[in-house]
Amino acid sequence: MTKSTRMFELIQILRAARRPVTADELAERLGVSARTVYRDIAALQAMRTPIEGEAGLGYVMRRGYDLPPLNFDQEELEALRVGLALLVRTGDSALVDAAGRIGKKIDALQEPVDWLKIALPGVPLDDPEKGCVSKGMLRAAIREERKIEITYRDEAGVETQRILRPVAMLYYHDCAVLAAWCELRRGFRCFRTDRIWACTLREDGFAGEGPALRRLWEDSDTPLVPFATAI
Repeated sequence: MTKSTRMFELIQILRAARRPVTADELAERLGVSARTVYRDIAALQAMRTPIEGEAGLGYVMRRGYDLPPLNFDQEELEALRVGLALLVRTGDSALVDAAGRIGKKIDALQEPVDWLKIALPGVPLDDPEKGCVSKGMLRAAIREERKIEITYRDEAGVETQRILRPVAMLYYHDCAVLAAWCELRRGFRCFRTDRIWACTLREDGFAGEGPALRRLWEDSDTPLVPFATAI
């Protein structure tokens, strides 16, 4: 969680609280240390955010304080709501959770909308307890330019171990696909995420190579159709 996101969440917690909230409680909810909470509150107070209280007693937000309104018109807000709801179809549980958090922030500043309905069938939601690899982990490996080691089972049930440099995620209506440079095949391959049965983030990475690899992948003839099999 970035500092700006954490400070926004801190404000939201204090706005909703009915009693003073201690630094330890805030730290537990935000997943940081109490010392970090003290620093964030001091920074917010320096920006004239009306947070009152002190260490050991707890903090409250002065009544009447509100965040600035979102600068979106109604069409833009409805587009956001539909787009967030459609994330359920990706089967990416981390993105779905993030969409829910964003939706709550929009509802906190705007009237809720209950007449926009989205048909939900799509990619099955990833569930690590059922053996599914988290799509969030795959996206993190792309962002952080980390190699991953996977166990992949193709459509014929043949299992292989691969070391990959992941470069892109593609979401289709019935599956999600990871595009990567495969060290086993010495080339770009696409892997259906529902056929990845184990995944480990490796210590070694490919820092700085991601943009160049993506350009090479985009120029390659790697098949992108959802039924493509990595061989």
